Amino acid sequence: MNLRQQIKQLEKVKKDSDNKILTMYLNTDPSDSEQQGGEWKIHLKNGLRNFESYLEEDGNKEELKNFQLVKQKVEKFVRGNEQHFKKGIILFATAEEDVWFADRFQMPVKTEFFWEDVPRLEQLKELHEVYPKSGIILVQKNEMKVIDAYLNEVLETKHYEFDPDTDQWRQFSGPHQAQASMGSGGKSLQQDKFKARYEANKQRWYKSIASQLDKKAKDDEWENIYVIGDPEDASELEKELNKPVTQLIQKNLLDHEESKVLEEIFG
Repeated sequence: MNLRQQIKQLEKVKKDSDNKILTMYLNTDPSDSEQQGGEWKIHLKNGLRNFESYLEEDGNKEELKNFQLVKQKVEKFVRGNEQHFKKGIILFATAEEDVWFADRFQMPVKTEFFWEDVPRLEQLKELHEVYPKSGIILVQKNEMKVIDAYLNEVLETKHYEFDPDTDQWRQFSGPHQAQASMGSGGKSLQQDKFKARYEANKQRWYKSIASQLDKKAKDDEWENIYVIGDPEDASELEKELNKPVTQLIQKNLLDHEESKVLEEIFG
């Protein structure tokens, strides 16, 4: 989903007095303390019913009919997605279906309803600014994880490891698996040798992958770049990137779940 393009399309929408557009932001976050009892159902029912009651009192039968058509579509969408809720639903709809945008989002949403001539985009624009297309690079010595994230969701994750035998970074699937122990003495010696080699070659190692990361940032249209790792590793990689880094986070989160990494950045 390209939300920026969707916003531009919605900005052009203007309806007449009888065929308005419904804007709905619905908080469905199960982790929200105010949603533990499924309060979203009450908010949805009341939000739609308030408009319907007002239109019944107003006596505009054409507008009431259009709203009731939209209401049916909204309720059908919610029922069909109830088992797969994320943190919120954002929806824009008209009776004629010339406007229909409805999706579940992993972004926190404040519940709001509008029935107006134009879509109310303020909250959607704010969320898009807070959770733009981002690249998150987690680095630890000769290991790296690159997360492509958008709208507080992980789109793709790639894992890399520098192979000293081939002198190249190789991509592999899944998290790094530690090699079998060689015994305390052998393992300690091996670690010392690796540390010495890392110190002597770290600039060259990170420089060799920096161009790939810069290309990925361009191809995937990252608006923000976050580099996360131990201070020495993260700072060294940042120096080698041509693309500006939005934030340098000096923590070792390489083995953390992607969702926890997003929480660290976006809260």
